[in-house]
This record gives sequence, structure tokens and C-alpha cells, in this order.
Amino acid sequence: MSGAIKTAVILAAGLGSRLKDRTKEKPKAFLEIDGKTLIHRSIENLLNQGITRIIIGTGYLNEFFDNLKNEFPQIETHRNDDYAATGSMYTLYNLKSLINEDFLLLEGDLLYEKAALTHLITDTHQDIVLASGKTNSNDEVYIEANEQSHLTNMSKKPSELNHISGELVGISKISLSTFNLMCDYAMKLYDKGDRSFHYEDDFVGISKTKDIFIKKVEGLAWCEIDDENHLNRALEMVYPLIQQRDQ
Repeated sequence: MSGAIKTAVILAAGLGSRLKDRTKEKPKAFLEIDGKTLIHRSIENLLNQGITRIIIGTGYLNEFFDNLKNEFPQIETHRNDDYAATGSMYTLYNLKSLINEDFLLLEGDLLYEKAALTHLITDTHQDIVLASGKTNSNDEVYIEANEQSHLTNMSKKPSELNHISGELVGISKISLSTFNLMCDYAMKLYDKGDRSFHYEDDFVGISKTKDIFIKKVEGLAWCEIDDENHLNRALEMVYPLIQQRDQ
């Protein structure tokens, strides 16, 4: 990996059905915390880190994201027309023609402190998945890493792992060569008719032949907002921490 990271990709195609009425008329990335949407917070964090190009993989209510281009000339959008029947990797795969360099990959429904990006950008490893300590969020994706802190497995079920090394945050750094490997791996599954898997499943698939570093940051202030409990946790616990740290 050479030079500074200038591109970020945000995956924001999902329906957000677990948030019920809150996402009937807007995508979950447009949920507001203290008067500012999740997606605006993320975009501003990225721009402040020197990112100059932001590609958003859209689907549900894509026009909300398309309209962001009027605010931020750095943004490009591409719609996954099959978002309701496919996993997040399909959204990422469909950005293949737009991605031509190393990039940061983020999920669109995250609230996180600025340092989350710094941890990845300043680390010299080519490919990094950011992990946190225990969150008790009730929707964890658990990570298993080996003694070299390289990814070996991920699952929502702890029983499927030999041990738990951390929890998936939803922010990663990916080299172009590794992204191409991810697309090759995905294509093999698509050829078999499987389009439902997510980008983290693809990470595990290529980890047999490609080292993906797990960067664990204890005490990181972050959360994913997938349901009402997550939103309450964001408002009561995570956002106050972010306010303190990001001043």
C-alpha cells in the first residue's frame, strides 16, 4: 500500500427494517443524532481525514444519497438494484468499476469517534479490519484471529469460533489487490447462485490465502444502529463519549 488513502466506500443499500417506522421514509443512515444524520457525520469525519473521494453503494431510497452530491462534490453513488435480495458484498462488488485504488470501507449505519479512522489510516498494514472490545450490543459479529492478529474467522455465533479476539466495528482498510481477490471469491459464489453473503463473509473466505490484520482498539466509542435498542445505546452511552473525545 503506497501513499495516503484518498478514497472511501460506504455501504448503505440496506432496508433497515428492524427500525420499523423510523426507516419507512428515509434510509437508516439518515437517522439523526443530536440534529445531524449518521451519514453526514461519517462524511465529515472522512473529509477531515483527507479523503477526497467517497463512493456510496446505495439501494433502498437511493435518492437520499444521490441528493448528497449537491452538498458534497466528493461523493459518487451507485445503486444496487437487487438490494432487497442480496448481501452487502453484492453492493460492494457492483462498485468494482469505480474502485481503482486502496480505500477505506465503512458501513452506512455507524456512529463512531474520529479516532476510529485514524487507527486505520496511520497503520502500515495493507489490509485491516477494525475490531473493538466487548460492546454487549446484542448484535455482535465476533472475530477470531490467530497469534499474528490475522483474521481466521467471523461469526455472530460464538460457538462457531475457537475463541473471540474482538468484535467487528464495520470500518476496514482494503488494498486494491485484496479487493480484486474479494471480487474473484465473490464471483465464484455468484456463479453458484449465492448472492446473499456479506463483505465480512468474503473477508473470511480470502483469509485462507491473504493476511488480513485485525486491529483491536479497546474502549473505542462506536455503535451500529440496526434497531431501537441500538439507537437508545447510541444516544445514552456512545454519543456522550464521542462528544467528549472529538472536541
